[in-house]
Amino acid sequence: MAKSDIDMVADRYVGELHHLLRQLTIKLYKRNPHELRKVRNASLEQRLEQLFGESAPLKYTELAAKEGTDAILLALDPAYRGDRVFALMAGLTGMIRQSYGGKREFFLLDNLDAQQLYNSARNLEITNWRLNHRLDASGHRLILANALPGEAINYGFERLFAKLVAHQDMMARIMANKSDRTIKTVVQSVATAAFLPVGL
Repeated sequence: MAKSDIDMVADRYVGELHHLLRQLTIKLYKRNPHELRKVRNASLEQRLEQLFGESAPLKYTELAAKEGTDAILLALDPAYRGDRVFALMAGLTGMIRQSYGGKREFFLLDNLDAQQLYNSARNLEITNWRLNHRLDASGHRLILANALPGEAINYGFERLFAKLVAHQDMMARIMANKSDRTIKTVVQSVATAAFLPVGL
C-alpha cells in the first residue's frame, strides 16, 4: 500500500518512541532490580520481549488484563505486590500504542487522532510526576527513578520522559494541521491531575 509523507513521519516517530520506551524500561530495571526478582525465573531480556516483541499484547494476565493508564495506576498502587516496573511500562507502551490506533506502521488511508496523541503526552507528564512522588507506607518511593536525597543528580529519566512528551506533542500538532482540527488543551496541575482518556 502507498504511504504519504505523514505516514512515513508517523513510522519514524513510532520507531523512536519504541526505542525510548525500551531505554526507559532498561534504566528502571537497573534502578529497581528487586522488581524483576518478584517474577520467578524472569530476565530482563524476557521482559523486553514481552513488552516490545512483534507479538506484544496490550493486556497481560499478570496485570489482571489492565492496560494503558489502568496498568500505570496499578504499578503505583501501594497495595500492588507484583513487578511494578513491568506494570508501569506495560501501561506506558500500551497507552502510546493506543494513541496511534494500535498500529505500528501507517499507510495512505490511515488517520491518527491528534487529541489522543495530545492526551497521551499529558499522561506521560502525570506519570513522571507520580513516579517521583508516590510513596509506600514507610515513606519510600514505590519505583526508584531520579536521585534520592543525598545521591548524585541523575537527569536520565527526566530526559527520556521529556523526549517522549515532545514526540507525542509534535505528532499531535502534525495531525491537527493535517485534519484542520483544534486540539482541546487541558490546563491542570500534574500533582492533582487525572489521566486523560486515550484509546476510547
